[in-house]
Amino acid sequence: MTAVPGMGFDGWCDEIVTQAEAMASYLNGADLRTPVPSCPGWTVGQLVRHVGAGHRWAEETVRTRATSPLPDTDLRELSGHTGGDPAVLGPWLAEGAVALARTLRAAGPRATVWTPIPGRTDAGFYARRFAHETLVHRADAALALGVPFTAGQEVVIDALDEWMALDALPVMLELKPERRELLGPGRTVHLHATDTAPEVGAEWLVDLTGDVGAWRRGHATAAVAVRGPLTELLLTVYGRRPLTDGTVRVHGDRGLLEFWLARVSFG
Repeated sequence: MTAVPGMGFDGWCDEIVTQAEAMASYLNGADLRTPVPSCPGWTVGQLVRHVGAGHRWAEETVRTRATSPLPDTDLRELSGHTGGDPAVLGPWLAEGAVALARTLRAAGPRATVWTPIPGRTDAGFYARRFAHETLVHRADAALALGVPFTAGQEVVIDALDEWMALDALPVMLELKPERRELLGPGRTVHLHATDTAPEVGAEWLVDLTGDVGAWRRGHATAAVAVRGPLTELLLTVYGRRPLTDGTVRVHGDRGLLEFWLARVSFG
């Protein structure tokens, strides 16, 4: 997975902390019982605990050079954490992010450690994954609390690159067999950011015409094209914005786009 110029291991470590601290700032005076529409069934308090627990799980995984998955109950069992004190939860979130970034830097990107991706055993995976995991969950918190969501162009482009690369892994077809339904003749999707300079190259082609999905950066004609601001493309691909809200424009086979989004969103 290649990062855009300027991103990379150190940049990902920085973003884990930057995104967590921004998310923590949303909690000042917030009602942690507020529902999170983009994470159905969760409250803001549960969302924050999920993110903070994820940071701590990844930190322990890297620090101990785990060779198999550690228990992740704290990430998933959130039924008893619907509320809480924002003055306590915000610092707790930030502290976990700082600890994860510190452990990653100490380990270095090539440290050998278990990851959930077959064939990958590098700590760099956790730096990139949790930078963007935290970014997207910050968006969830912002949408729930009515806070404007903005993010740097570099990190959003890299988040979309990472998403594309993960989604195109052949193992995804084994983990989620329903994704095979996407493959077929003429099935291509093009994403085009409308608020970036041409030299940035914020365009993506998803090619579903082969035995596995593939992607590349660049302009192309496709069965369906999605155009809109870069951040809105991120939220649309991650299933945080409905196509009906008008933040992006769809040209071509809208049914294919809806079919694709319904089967590939994650995070």
